[in-house]
Amino acid sequence: MKKALILLLILSINYSNAQSDSLAVNTKLEQSFPKWKNKNMATLDVSEVAFVNWNSGGSNSISALLGLVSQANYKFKHFFWNNNINIRYGINKQQSQELRKTEDLIEINSNIGYRKDSLTNWFFTSRFNFKTQFSNGYTYPNTSNAISKFMAPGYLFYGVGIEYGKNIEKLSVYFSPATTKSTFVLDQELANTGAFGVKPAELDEQENVIEEGERVRNEFGILFTNAFEAEIAKNIYMKHSVNFYTDYLNDFGNIDVDWQVNLDFKVNNYIRANLGSHLKYDNDVKNLVAINDENEEEEFVEEGAKVQWKQILGIGVVVDF
Repeated sequence: MKKALILLLILSINYSNAQSDSLAVNTKLEQSFPKWKNKNMATLDVSEVAFVNWNSGGSNSISALLGLVSQANYKFKHFFWNNNINIRYGINKQQSQELRKTEDLIEINSNIGYRKDSLTNWFFTSRFNFKTQFSNGYTYPNTSNAISKFMAPGYLFYGVGIEYGKNIEKLSVYFSPATTKSTFVLDQELANTGAFGVKPAELDEQENVIEEGERVRNEFGILFTNAFEAEIAKNIYMKHSVNFYTDYLNDFGNIDVDWQVNLDFKVNNYIRANLGSHLKYDNDVKNLVAINDENEEEEFVEEGAKVQWKQILGIGVVVDF
């Protein structure tokens, strides 16, 4: 009997040690194998103004802005691969006016980087960026002629370079001496006008099309970017990103600028306020000015490129999933 008890005790000790060893091995395996980190966030900002017998005058209006951000980031030893999709669409309806678009964006980013060891903060990085929009854009109140459409324009950047970032998801500086930029204008009518810098159609004296305009414009140049994200005060978060691009062959030194600054004010886990600024300059995007001809028909005359600026202020809900 005593021998049986001693044997059971030995077996239980061995089983316990085996479980501990197995747990330790599994923990080490979990630490050694890479993992994907996923994050999804949906936002809805709404603003509304209503008047009843308001003697100062005014126009009833309602605006809504829907946003969706999805991230999938991969990190293993000295290698990282960050991916995100950013979708935004906003509308506005004012009394006696048609429904108007205020925001329209589809953006996809994919960045791959590698560093030689953990002592350096410099990465060899390859970057991919694509942008376009969902629906037609107009110079309101004129809605008969679209000035932009889905994939008109569409922008694609791809390049390789070096990137500095001690905490690369919060702060990064990227420089690429070899970046391609492709501008797509897949709507032939817009392409024929030379919209967004593509080669326009060739016309005869009666303005009949001899040769259709090109629908893709390719450039090769230098790209510099900087991104920063931090909590600047309690429950106030700032995101900053700026891109500078110049083409080697066409107007080298003429720099395209894309600069965004966003402030998020967190009320609680579901309510937030957002203040954003977006400034752009692209020498290939010409400004259109509406004029009336002798028959009082509205036409658009192309002027030179100008600085574009947009400001957004909204209060709404945010959901992480």
